[in-house]
Amino acid sequence: QLRPVESGGGLVQPGGSLRLSCEVSVFNMDYYAIGWFRQAPGKEREGVSCISSNGNSTDYRDSVKGRFTISRDNAKNTVYLQMNSLKPEDTDVYYCAAGIRRLTTVRAMCVQALYDYWGQGTQVTVSS
Repeated sequence: QLRPVESGGGLVQPGGSLRLSCEVSVFNMDYYAIGWFRQAPGKEREGVSCISSNGNSTDYRDSVKGRFTISRDNAKNTVYLQMNSLKPEDTDVYYCAAGIRRLTTVRAMCVQALYDYWGQGTQVTVSS
């Protein structure tokens, strides 16, 4: 069973930066679209940023545009989420997810139903 593994979460002050990593241990990772989602207690999980399997398309929720950057390194089986200018409202558990769909080969889409494999999550806390 494919299981993405997240790392890089932690406590950071407002305005600080973190880089999350998602390792997907599969020989054909370049077939998979990857998404980052987040969820706070009592709230629904929401899409943060996603990248197509070919790496040429990315998607971001409006609240993180210009602050977060998603990238992938297929040779390292890893997708990164660089988070800059962090705000307290970015505090959440961040989940990495992987999925194979014809649609997400060329187009990044942060739709949860398109992702079949989910990690355990990593906590990001933004607080002074």
